[in-house]
Parts: sequence; C-alpha cells; structure tokens
Amino acid sequence: MSKSVLKKSSPLLNGNGISNQISEKRLEVLKTYKIYIGGQFPRTESGRYYVATNSKNEKLANMCLCSRKDFRDAVVSARGAFGSWSGRAAFNRGQILYRVAEMLEGRKAQFIDELVKQDSTRLQAEKEVNLAIDRLVYYSGWCDKYQQVFSSVNPVASSHFNFSVPEPMGVVAAIAAQNNSLIGLVSIIAPIIAGGNTCIVLASNSKPLCAVTFAEVLNSSDLPGGVVNILTGKVAELAPFFADHMDVNATVLCEPDTSLVAMAREKAANNVKRVFSYDKTDWLSAESQSPYYITDLQEIKTTWHPVENIGGAKAGY
Repeated sequence: MSKSVLKKSSPLLNGNGISNQISEKRLEVLKTYKIYIGGQFPRTESGRYYVATNSKNEKLANMCLCSRKDFRDAVVSARGAFGSWSGRAAFNRGQILYRVAEMLEGRKAQFIDELVKQDSTRLQAEKEVNLAIDRLVYYSGWCDKYQQVFSSVNPVASSHFNFSVPEPMGVVAAIAAQNNSLIGLVSIIAPIIAGGNTCIVLASNSKPLCAVTFAEVLNSSDLPGGVVNILTGKVAELAPFFADHMDVNATVLCEPDTSLVAMAREKAANNVKRVFSYDKTDWLSAESQSPYYITDLQEIKTTWHPVENIGGAKAGY
C-alpha cells in the first residue's frame, strides 16, 4: 500500500485558503445611494444607475438614475401628504423644521466628509454645513409668522370684513442648484415645506452625495413621509416631466439655463402652474434666505364676511 504524499500548506495561505498577506490596495466597496419617496428608500424602478466621481476622477458612489415613473410615484406621494401637512398648525411645522436642523447638527461630520470628497476644502465644507443648519432654523422661525406679516384686512365700501391670507399652493417640483451639494438643496426645500407645501426635488447630478444623506436626516426626524421626496438623475431627462405633470402646482428652477426656463414655462401652461427661476441666486449668501421664498409658493385667498352696518341701523331693541 503506497503512502499518500501530504503537501504542506503554503505559509501564505490560511486554513480557509485565503491569503495571509494584506493587500496594499484593496477594492473599495462603493455605497449605493437610493432615492427617497414617500418616507421610503427605494431603488429607481428603471434599474439604472451612474457612478458619481470628483475632479480627480475618483469613484465616490453608485447613484440611481431616476426615470419618469419615479417622478410620477413621487408626485402621488407628495399629493397624498399635502392635506395633512398643510393642515398642521404652523407652530408644529416650525418644530419639525427645527428638529431637522438638530438631526443635521448631529451628523455634521458625515456631511463635511462627503463635501470634501466632492472637491470642497474642509473649511468650505464646514461653512456650508453650518449655513445649512442655520437656514433650517431660520425658516423654522418663519413658519408661524409669515401669515401674520403677509396677510391683511382690506378696507371695503360694503358691510363686510375682507381678509387676504396666504395659503400653500400644493405640490411643488423643484430642480436644485447643480453646482453645490447641500446648501442649494436645503435652501429650496426649507421654504417650500415651511409654507405647508409638499415637494419633489431633483438633487445635483454631479454632487449628489449629501442629497440622499439629507434624506436620511429627514427620515429620522419627525417629518411625515411624502412631504419631501428626493430624486437623483439627469436634469435634461427629468425637467420636462417636472414642468408638464398635471398634478404639480408649481415648478422651481435653480439652473441658469434660459432654454430650460423657456421649456418649463411653455409646458406649465397646460395646467397654468407657476414657474419660478432662481438662476442668479448665490445660495451661500445672506440674501438667499428670505420669507419671500415662502410667499412665492403661496396663493392669496380673499374672504368676504358680512357684518351688520351699525352706523346705519335704527335705534331700538
């Protein structure tokens, strides 16, 4: 009987056949950032994605490339959330916005790291995150004040009280600034929801990391699902749907593209939706926060209430 020859295992391999030597360069597992619709984090229904990179051509993450169907799902979700969100007390909306600011403060380091990956210096990143937190606090304070400031009691000749009061438009579709990751997104979402509207926002295509991370902040705060829906993808592909969807009440554009604005205004005529272009706004400046960003997305409702004309009444009981 021949003896079997037992080969000694290589000292470079462990018992599982895996190399004991640590590779100097490992393959990084890229995070897959999903979209945010109705308080959930689904993948795009199209199954498409793109790889976000920085100026050094480093791969940062896998991002969903949203389709028309994703946008339609987001509109359905936003419309479903509008009734309860607009019906909340203004003070309560302010509390929720303040809670979002608190949650963003708690994850400050993560946002700074993501901004640095997307070509910001650490100083610029810290400034942008701090400004985003302060901007949320700013609009939280306006939630229960803008109606007092911008409503009015109107003098009329007849025996009526006449009131003009701002009320939310409804569902707002917004294309955020594409040249920054966080502050442009926060600066457009905050006034929309502070005024009782719900929204669908297309995040920056080239700097998308903070958008979905901000969605995680929204999801862990007290904001109801569907109030804010965040998509990622190409402006050229999705902008026509933002402009011509019949259940969208207003479209906000933050891109300095005159052809994009012209297209949006033309398609918006189908259901007479409002189109607002903030193409020259520097979102890092103090001028980019104002209660007028809230009132842009409000309709003015005027109410007539009949009253007795005391001066012309006869004496007696």
